Amino acid sequence: MASSTVVELSRWQFAITAIFHMTFPALTVGLSVLLAVVYTVYVRTGNPLYLQIFRFWKKIFAVGFGLGVVAGTVMTFEFGLNWGVYAHAVGPIIGVTIGMEVITAFFLEAGFIGLMLYGDGRIRPRTMALASWMVALGTLLSTTWILSANSWMQDPVGYDKVAGQFHARDWISILFNPAFAHRFPHMLLAVLISAAWFVGGISAWYLVKNRIHAQPMARRCLSIALGVLGVLMPVQLYVGDGTAVFMGGHQLPKLEAFEGNWKSDNNGYNLFVVPDTDKGENRLHVEIPHLGSVIAQDLTGRTTTPGLLGTPPGERPNMWTAFYGFRAMYFTALLMFGTAFAGMVLRMRRRLFDSPRFLRWMVWMTPAGIIAITGGWIVAETGRQPWVVYGQLRTADAVSHLSAAEVAASLAGFVLLYVTLLAIWARYIVRTVKAGPESLTTGPASPDASEALVA
Repeated sequence: MASSTVVELSRWQFAITAIFHMTFPALTVGLSVLLAVVYTVYVRTGNPLYLQIFRFWKKIFAVGFGLGVVAGTVMTFEFGLNWGVYAHAVGPIIGVTIGMEVITAFFLEAGFIGLMLYGDGRIRPRTMALASWMVALGTLLSTTWILSANSWMQDPVGYDKVAGQFHARDWISILFNPAFAHRFPHMLLAVLISAAWFVGGISAWYLVKNRIHAQPMARRCLSIALGVLGVLMPVQLYVGDGTAVFMGGHQLPKLEAFEGNWKSDNNGYNLFVVPDTDKGENRLHVEIPHLGSVIAQDLTGRTTTPGLLGTPPGERPNMWTAFYGFRAMYFTALLMFGTAFAGMVLRMRRRLFDSPRFLRWMVWMTPAGIIAITGGWIVAETGRQPWVVYGQLRTADAVSHLSAAEVAASLAGFVLLYVTLLAIWARYIVRTVKAGPESLTTGPASPDASEALVA
């Protein structure tokens, strides 16, 4: 077994690479759908405003897509290098699932993204629309396969375990495992919502700054974003609640950790806790009495939430990360719901574009979706601990036999590289947004740096 230092360093390294990678699909999956929709509308109506929207957001999508693919490839190699025991054990199942993602999603994206990026004004508009939809379909397929693989690790079914290795017995059960049925719609809604906030926030910035040439595009994009959010946010809260209920039945320690309870006698809702893991108690906690029972749909206030002391010490997840990861996701989602509702009310009263305070708030909310997704994945992954395949393979038994110095050196390299890439990406986004959209035209689009980067 590897030392605890190697295990912790390997976990940190994977967490950093996973969070960096997730930043880009959180935007590009939803942006790919937006691009396909607005270009199709342009083909059907001939309105050049939709072509302007397509050309502007295509630049931001292209660079994010390229960085997402590179970061995802790094994680694939990481499975074999840092998590060799895990890769050997789950290879017959996870390897096939990831392979299917490459064959279906990645090949579909690779086959059509060149047409989408370079074909504007050079190929028939209907072919451009088809290419845009194929890229969008590829990103959705990629999300499907990744969620299927990760959900199987959360709720492993349909396998036989032979000499420490998992072999498929029922592929339908594996691919469409019970956790997938809850987590896939939750994640799909999350990436669509995340992209909508990004589009809405940047559009609001143009209105706040009174950029005259960008205002028609900004008004239309803000309307589209708030329309999407007005429909999807209530659905997401409902689906998220169902996911939490499912989790309570399949991964009770995760629920116990993100509720912040040690004993099973609390019917309140914890807003703030300072856990003491060694003593199995909270040094400090702030709660709203009876609210936990109300959330559990018992208005009498008698229902209590299970505590982590009911789980054996060796099988308890880290309460710090699960508790605050969940609150980052949940309270950001509530904030997004309230903001989307306020935006819909302003839109119906025809005051949306004349409300500086709301528009400035929308600008601050631009990264809200990414924050919520990051919080959700922290809950999902750290709440599953100490298991990498839940109930079957412990994380401590899954790492490669490397030295702490080797893992620390690669971790430092990843931190330096990813901080640099994030800074470059953020600078590119700021520069692109400040430059604004091209003028309304139906002629060939001018080549830009984003296309060259992806090519």
